[in-house]
Amino acid sequence: MKSLIITMTLAVTLCACSNESNDKDMEAIQPEKTSDAGQYPQKWELIKMTGNMANSETSGEQMAWQERYILNGDKTFRKVREQNGEGKEASGTYAFISLSDGKYLELTYTTENELIGNCTGEPKELLRLQDEDKLTSTWQACDGPGLVYERVK
Repeated sequence: MKSLIITMTLAVTLCACSNESNDKDMEAIQPEKTSDAGQYPQKWELIKMTGNMANSETSGEQMAWQERYILNGDKTFRKVREQNGEGKEASGTYAFISLSDGKYLELTYTTENELIGNCTGEPKELLRLQDEDKLTSTWQACDGPGLVYERVK
């Protein structure tokens, strides 16, 4: 009986330490090179679109739409798109994650939405953090447009 209690206590202690470590690791993933990296809300605007088929590149008003993400300090986000004079919006939660090939911003939407750009059909988007001020969409991996976002200060 004593060994069971000791084993259970050890398992709980290890789990608690593991969760604390993961929280610290996630904080370290967030961009920290600029003095305001932890400041919220953060606004990320679409600055460039590329096409896979035509090998085209557009920016500014020439892009098919204007778009931005607003990240809040409570880990929620809002995505806003303006196209042909019409505005559309979606929202959800976000996390900065680390994968084998780099750091990413993972967006999880509260509902299915036409603004979600991905290859899986899930209500999620994954954007690669190129540096502290640039994000690139992973949508182009499945013939979606290449989208580059820049953090607005």
